[in-house]
Amino acid sequence: MPQPAGPYEGNDVDDLPPPQPVHYAEQALLGALLLEPHRLKTISLLEPHHFGNHTHGVLFTAMRTVPVPAPKDHAKGTTWLDAVLSTARREAPGLTASYLHTLIQSCPRPQHATAYAGMVRADHARRTLREHADRLCQSATDTALPSPAVTVLAQTDALSRYLDELATHYAAHPGSLPRTPAAPPPPPRGTGEEALDEERLLLATATAHPDGLHLMRWLQPEDFALPLHGQLYRCLTALARRGAAVDPVTVLWEAQHQQLLTAEFAPADLMALVSDPVGSPDYWGERILRRALLGQAHAVGRRLGVLTNDQANTVHQLITGSRRALAGLSAIRVRWQHATSPAPQSRPPRTESTAAPRAGPPRTTAPPPPTARLTR
Repeated sequence: MPQPAGPYEGNDVDDLPPPQPVHYAEQALLGALLLEPHRLKTISLLEPHHFGNHTHGVLFTAMRTVPVPAPKDHAKGTTWLDAVLSTARREAPGLTASYLHTLIQSCPRPQHATAYAGMVRADHARRTLREHADRLCQSATDTALPSPAVTVLAQTDALSRYLDELATHYAAHPGSLPRTPAAPPPPPRGTGEEALDEERLLLATATAHPDGLHLMRWLQPEDFALPLHGQLYRCLTALARRGAAVDPVTVLWEAQHQQLLTAEFAPADLMALVSDPVGSPDYWGERILRRALLGQAHAVGRRLGVLTNDQANTVHQLITGSRRALAGLSAIRVRWQHATSPAPQSRPPRTESTAAPRAGPPRTTAPPPPTARLTR
């Protein structure tokens, strides 16, 4: 088989990355169509933008634009080839007749054109899924977005729609599970001082105002960036669920039973942590849940990146693996929507506050709550 050649003459091939398998599939498909143009009628669902090589897509467009000759007429001369080349050069001026001959020589069997087209479509699906994964990761970490949760969920919807579209053309079958081993554990969610301070304030305000905890079932211990904070929140909800008294001392007693007290986290530390309320619990809870939502979205994007980077995975496996990765994000999304839905009349009005440093002795009185609410 001839060495792969680019569509332009004079390229420095030493500067080009080695061709991937889809490059040969694209060449074989175009070569088959140049040899037997009537096979264009058998190529369904393939579009020019499915080609990874832009010039290949331009050439495919030209083939569909120029009227297809009868097989006997095509065998007598190069009229159709010349017309296709002339049409394609409008968008790809560097395309040469010699490259068309390279494409023809690169086709093992023209009758396999449909199979080659399927390979091109499959690689396009892989690239598109990778683009979705990249956008999901980017939107989950872009601090400049005015409403990052809204953007992330919109990107998730776009990904889900594309998976549904793929599923209509690639039916599931036995062996659809991706072969890629589980991705390495995602890096710990951001544990910057702002995130930790919000969690501390949630614990303190929930201790001071436990009556609303039964309305905050949308917040789970695993949403907290610091596991200890999540475990303390579990202590609070356990007390509230039992109808027990809730205050710093009862929380301390419950934490002792849950073996949360250590040399590094002494009783005095816990008492200080839950004795300084500011604002309302549901406000801080929403901020914690939003961070968890963005962190989960980023983890899903990374997982999809691992799946699509593994060329051994088929489209069927990519669909199945992507949907499984989205399942965890869907669960936290339901909780987020419940948290941000219009509050029932029984919910006390929220107050907004700015996270304050936790150093120093606990305040004996909470500052007056500000009246303006921060934008989510």
